[in-house]
Amino acid sequence: MTEQDQKKLGDTLWGIADDLRGAMNADDFRDYMLSFLFLRYLSDNYEAAAQKELGGDYPKLPEGDSRTPLAVWYAQNAADVADFEAQMRRKAHYVIAPDYLWRSIAEMARIQHKELLGTLVDAFKYIENESFQSTFAGLFSEINLNSEKLGKTATDRNAKLCVIIKKIADGLAKFSTNSDILGDAYEYLIGQFAAGSGKKAGEFYTPQPISRILSEIVTLDGQDPSSGPKHRLDKVLDFACGSGSLLLNVRKNMGAHGIGKIYGQEKNITTYNLARMNMLLHGMKDTEFEIFHGDTLFNEWDELREANPAKKLQFDAVVANPPFSLRWEPGEAMAEDFRFKGYGGLAPKSAADFAFLLHGFHFLAPEGTMAIILPHGVLFRGGAEERIRTKLLKDGHIDTVIGLPANLFFSTGIPVCILVLKKCKKPDDVLFINAAEHFEKGKRQNRLLPEHIRKIVDAYKHRSEEARYSLRVPMERIEKEGFNLNISRYISTAPAEEAIDLQALHRQMVGIEQEITTAKDKHNEFLKELGLPLLP
Repeated sequence: MTEQDQKKLGDTLWGIADDLRGAMNADDFRDYMLSFLFLRYLSDNYEAAAQKELGGDYPKLPEGDSRTPLAVWYAQNAADVADFEAQMRRKAHYVIAPDYLWRSIAEMARIQHKELLGTLVDAFKYIENESFQSTFAGLFSEINLNSEKLGKTATDRNAKLCVIIKKIADGLAKFSTNSDILGDAYEYLIGQFAAGSGKKAGEFYTPQPISRILSEIVTLDGQDPSSGPKHRLDKVLDFACGSGSLLLNVRKNMGAHGIGKIYGQEKNITTYNLARMNMLLHGMKDTEFEIFHGDTLFNEWDELREANPAKKLQFDAVVANPPFSLRWEPGEAMAEDFRFKGYGGLAPKSAADFAFLLHGFHFLAPEGTMAIILPHGVLFRGGAEERIRTKLLKDGHIDTVIGLPANLFFSTGIPVCILVLKKCKKPDDVLFINAAEHFEKGKRQNRLLPEHIRKIVDAYKHRSEEARYSLRVPMERIEKEGFNLNISRYISTAPAEEAIDLQALHRQMVGIEQEITTAKDKHNEFLKELGLPLLP
């Protein structure tokens, strides 16, 4: 499928969502739409794996037969079902009962079967509790199929679901889809729903261009980025993973087998479920990722609570787009937390930005790279933030500061920055990149084009310097500036003065002078005829 076809598929699905949601807000309808797309993916994948496993025994149904081949096989081979499902768990990592396959559900919607609602409820419970070896409990917890937003009565809700599912099935039938295409469609819809959600979208969505910058940076060699990408990342972490797009971009850069395991953490339950679906939709096995539901700031994930440095989890790459300047309430004991101790104090209650940063940095491996998106205030604010920033700089952990244009996010119009941190870096300087003036202006959001992304990554990769764009600043100068990292202190952010071509200006003035002389001579001729005094 071409990129144009992918966009058509995304537009088709978004058009269906826009038409069908009615009075339901975008956030609510998103969960239904994406869950049905997820069920379609799981079903297609499972049926393809089952056909490969059964080979010639896979039933071939006559045209017009609305049953699924697996339903027929299950009915004819009841004694072998348990062995077949055990084999499918080993190979495909999950099973789906024939009645709960997308084709079965879509057929019920087509004929407006009165039991569709009940079957969907059972299907979602089955996938959560029985499909996977590792439980996916609560995967559909935010999808209320009995909500009055779908209809006042069960009959009304059943009818509404029939319409929604039939429309989605018809829309998808126009395209030849596979797991990659459905994964891309899922990402596209998340972006579209984010645009419709406005500020709420900041909870779960990092625009793809920014996600690409972070993922490219952390996959380059930490000591010598110019040598290219690392061959493998054992573990990757996003501690505020939202829908998981940042983690998936890192995986895309490294290839499906270039990462040992992906770890994500998300506090919002709805977004946490989106992330888990997103991982599976992009072809990841349940053993290849772990997404935890819990509060990052208070470190609720047991796997990350190990205080012994010899036993703690360490990550080769850490990426994050945490909530900007989130208010938090750390208790007195938090000052002794192993993540924050030794940095001159806790992040202030008014802004948890440095608390998020120190959390991720604590778990960064010695040769790893961390890239985090933060508001510009972290570069220059005083108090506890200044003490933390100073400590990180003195210890040589802040590698690069990248200033981005304003209005790139759905959640805020403020300009933000990317901080790149390392535990062991070679250069005794900080690279500043002022990318704030390089973007395409949009009606609602500004956009970074591929050439803008490439320019940022290349400057980081080669640590190159360019007037008004990038500069390597020695630590001595940063110390003289009071460890203030405000980009304008090092790279001019004032509008550039227009260059003046003196020779061209001279020629222009000579020409004007000649025109004045010619006009004066002509005017004097008229004055002479009239007997009036001439111009000097």
